[in-house]
Amino acid sequence: MQIIFMGTPDFAVGSLEALIEAGHTISLVVTQPDKKKGRGHAMQYPPVKEAAIAHKIPVWQPEKIREEASIEYLEKIPADVIVVVAFGQLIPKRILQMKPYGCINVHGSLLPKYRGAAPIQWAVIDGETESGVTTMQMDEGLDTGDMLLKTVVPLEAKETGGSLFDKLSAAGAALCVETLRQLQEGTIHPEKQGESPTPYASMLTKEMGEIDWTKDAISIERLVRGLNPWPSAYTTLDGKILKIWECEALPGDASKAACGEILDVTKDSMTIQTGNGILSIKSLQLSGKKRMDIASFLRGTPLKKGIILSTNKL
Repeated sequence: MQIIFMGTPDFAVGSLEALIEAGHTISLVVTQPDKKKGRGHAMQYPPVKEAAIAHKIPVWQPEKIREEASIEYLEKIPADVIVVVAFGQLIPKRILQMKPYGCINVHGSLLPKYRGAAPIQWAVIDGETESGVTTMQMDEGLDTGDMLLKTVVPLEAKETGGSLFDKLSAAGAALCVETLRQLQEGTIHPEKQGESPTPYASMLTKEMGEIDWTKDAISIERLVRGLNPWPSAYTTLDGKILKIWECEALPGDASKAACGEILDVTKDSMTIQTGNGILSIKSLQLSGKKRMDIASFLRGTPLKKGIILSTNKL
């Protein structure tokens, strides 16, 4: 097939690469504009643009895809279908209906669950035992189009947002290729979505990572895994940001200790009181330092029982 590919982050690169490997012709890659990054404010290409350039595919980066000039430009590009994977802008009806097979989207959840911007991380935070990828025929709603194909991916006990991201990217790439094959053959039977059983998977923010120690240990542990590697879960120690990278939820009886209070410290362990249960810290990072396992951290930053970790804002 001849394809216009629309995508921006790493998650979309796998699908682009898979379509190329499957022998499809990519007429154009559409991605978000370059952004300034780091202290030097150097311009950085989106990952999809880097992949497109490597394959010598034309790249177009419109500020607003909904503008008339953008729509008219895409009308001139020959294509059978538009494939959309984490593009980052709402696509207007005229583009959705522009090509013979319309717009096909690869979404990182088992729709209608987790519609929205961050379905992968929220599945971990919410304690789901499985996630997956759905391809859908896009409509004007937000992740509400008819479902085409699905693939299920189980979550491991220590699954992080990052590890699940990688798994679903690979699964989505394979499903994207299979979806186009079945569309060409006419063997797909679109399925309408019902109401979503989960809240909207809102975009992640740094503020989401602030640990509320009054919550239970299981919920905090899931938050830590879900926000790993970005934006990360954190608390504060002596006014400095302390990122928690890995931890374990333990049962604990009712305690007179305050929520966020360090209950016990040995040379290679530290436990913290939560609103229900105890959190054992395995890996962490103090502002200005590198990430360390708990034993290495405690050798350089001695801590004592009774210290209370606060929840001051970033």
